[in-house]
Amino acid sequence: MSESSTALNSSPLPEAPGDRFYRTVWRWHFYAGLFVIPFMLILAITGIIYLFKPQLDAAMYRNWMFVQPGAATLPYTEQVQAAQQVYPDAAISKFTPNVAANRSAEIGVTTADERNLVVFVDPYTGQVLGSQDEDKNFQAIARTIHGNLMIGIGGDYLVELAACWGLVLLISGLYLWLPRRRFSLFGTLIPRLWSKNKRIFWRDLHAVPGFYGVLLVSFLILTGLPWSAFWGDTFAQVWGRFPAQMWDDVPQSTLVTGALNQRGTKLVPWAVEQLPMPQSNSAGHENHSGHSHTAAQTAPDQVSPSIAVNLNSVVALAQEKGAPPGFSVVFPEGETGVYTVSAFPNDPTQEITLHIDQYSGEVLADVRWNDYGLVPRAVELGVAIHMGKYFGLTNQLLMLFAALVTISLSVTGAVMWWLRRPKGVGLVGAPALPSYVQHWRVPLAIVAVLGLAFPLVGISLVGVLLLDYLLLSRIPALKRVFG
Repeated sequence: MSESSTALNSSPLPEAPGDRFYRTVWRWHFYAGLFVIPFMLILAITGIIYLFKPQLDAAMYRNWMFVQPGAATLPYTEQVQAAQQVYPDAAISKFTPNVAANRSAEIGVTTADERNLVVFVDPYTGQVLGSQDEDKNFQAIARTIHGNLMIGIGGDYLVELAACWGLVLLISGLYLWLPRRRFSLFGTLIPRLWSKNKRIFWRDLHAVPGFYGVLLVSFLILTGLPWSAFWGDTFAQVWGRFPAQMWDDVPQSTLVTGALNQRGTKLVPWAVEQLPMPQSNSAGHENHSGHSHTAAQTAPDQVSPSIAVNLNSVVALAQEKGAPPGFSVVFPEGETGVYTVSAFPNDPTQEITLHIDQYSGEVLADVRWNDYGLVPRAVELGVAIHMGKYFGLTNQLLMLFAALVTISLSVTGAVMWWLRRPKGVGLVGAPALPSYVQHWRVPLAIVAVLGLAFPLVGISLVGVLLLDYLLLSRIPALKRVFG
């Protein structure tokens, strides 16, 4: 978040240990910034777009999302049939009942050419209002760019690496922001925007807002990591598990609940992604669906025995079990598939995941906030705040501020480099490498801590250090270009 006021071409700083370490941190900060800035801009801009998804969706798709309330809604099965009449060759994948009296129902379908569509249906009349490609609409594209740059798993790793290096930038920037000689209010806590010196002006515009926003930007990065490919998956494997005795008597498939998130948008919370997916007991029920069943009495956790197990009864059961408005019902796949009811509301304490046998209507798994461990609860709260969902518009504005600080740090950092760059073709203008090799303990300790917490950073940081000390500082041509 700062840089030395010493010109790059001036005499080197005194080789005191503190100055040596300062220059090392400054050099790391410089190179980390060159790598991170493009990614931070992409993440911040796409994050802002997705942050205001509710407002943007309501404005862009008003004619599809909103309806005139009627006296009574049609049965849910009839609402689905209305979508099937428009897309007769499509497979129904999920159903979301209307969340309010003036809202449409949303039916997820997968077409023959493997497009994932959301069909908006008037729940009172059964009229199909329109459809949206889950993977190619404005918000979905922003989300995909935000997650993997639209280039798949490789992009996911790049985004994760850049985000983790963003933490390195914030830590090193905070160190560079600290006054080196004596404290001054101006330039430390108040930017000197009146300065006619461009370097001072841009340095303060970079460092001071960075200081005020460092915690929020760090929060954004840390709460986004649970969704990442490498760190997030590893983290979930360790912390996202549940006691096996919760479903000792339930037949399990080889899938986990997180597999449902492969269908377009996120359907299930992070905390249940490692939850084993149970199986329906298909014995004696092959090739039958929507049937009624008999029992001596109604089990407390299943559809009434006198009612057919279908979408209507599954939605009714979910409502009886306290699923909040906005929950989705994912349809079974195959003879052993289950109905999955998933609620991913603004308040994570209201999250619920139900797996229901498609034949008996029995609830095979019922996982809620109280079943989460301490770490999954923290993750779910963090994700809700990260997405601007937890405390309404104030939450959105707070995260908007964090995103704008990220953009400001990126832009002002690039401007500072441009103003300080040496006049020469192909010269990067990095801060000079300190002329010592014996004081490695602090840098190596930092590498070790970061490497343990964020393996991708640790691996790349070791590579950068070796490249810097063994090649860039020893080969004259490279040293001239990279500093």
